[in-house]
Amino acid sequence: MLELDLSGLNCPLPILKAKRFLSNMEPGIIVKITTTDPTSMADFQDFCKKTGNVLLNQSSTGGIITSVIKRRDLVKGI
Repeated sequence: MLELDLSGLNCPLPILKAKRFLSNMEPGIIVKITTTDPTSMADFQDFCKKTGNVLLNQSSTGGIITSVIKRRDLVKGI
């Protein structure tokens, strides 16, 4: 599992940086993303719904939000 620490960044930077990071990964790669922006929990849920990436787990403890995302499979023929 890869890890991406985006702590200290505010919306929309966590989503933008995660999107760029994931776009360079192979399909099926799992990434644990750590953020501190309170809106990032809902933002990553929405991001996964819109992009086809899979949100495997999310948690929030002491102001640290962790989102575990599986990189979507590529669409055949593209």
